[in-house]
Amino acid sequence: MGFEWNKIFGALLACAFVVLGVNFLSDGLFHAEKPEQEGYALEGGAVAAVAGGDEPAGVESVNAMLAKMEMSEGEKVGKKCVACHNFDKGGANKVGPALYDIVNRAIAAVDGFGYSGALKAYAEGGKTWTYDELNGFLYKPKAHVKGTSMGFAGLKKTGDRAAMIAYLRSLADTMAPLPEADAKPAEGDSAATDTPTKDATIVTPAPSSGTAATPSDGATGTELTPKAEEGTTQSD
Repeated sequence: MGFEWNKIFGALLACAFVVLGVNFLSDGLFHAEKPEQEGYALEGGAVAAVAGGDEPAGVESVNAMLAKMEMSEGEKVGKKCVACHNFDKGGANKVGPALYDIVNRAIAAVDGFGYSGALKAYAEGGKTWTYDELNGFLYKPKAHVKGTSMGFAGLKKTGDRAAMIAYLRSLADTMAPLPEADAKPAEGDSAATDTPTKDATIVTPAPSSGTAATPSDGATGTELTPKAEEGTTQSD
């Protein structure tokens, strides 16, 4: 009986040596060095590196939409934030700071609120909650300010951000001026604009005596100037 077990054990050991030998042989035949940089080289120039997954490629501006937003829409979007933020004048801080009069307010500046170190560092240099800062932060807080304690996932829809920021703008004794840099129709706006016309001269009929006709005084056309459409929340 012991001899039979020795035969079985010997067979298993022989199989193990065969498997190891095959592995060593295949590694020697098909071994390939790992490249320093993974990927394939493409002809036609260098390829730009892909941005990290947490950083948005670009956030669409809402400035041109602010003047047209309904406050009721912004208040509706703001219901997502009432559990953590107070919107009332003089309201107390909650999990997040009070948001009344936030537009153009210094970042991380609400008295009595314990801001994250990341937002305090971001605020250095006198940064304020401009429309663009609010827009970027509302899109994705953790991408706009790395390390922020703001747990909100963000508002990915441009219309939702525009409505929210317009609503926050209304929460002030004196509303902040609408942004001027983007005071133009939003892209894709189908509204037609007036086309400027060239100056024209009105000529009086020639007199019967045959004298040359002369222009009437001040008879010039009027150039029509297209009207620029006025362009018109967030926080850790």
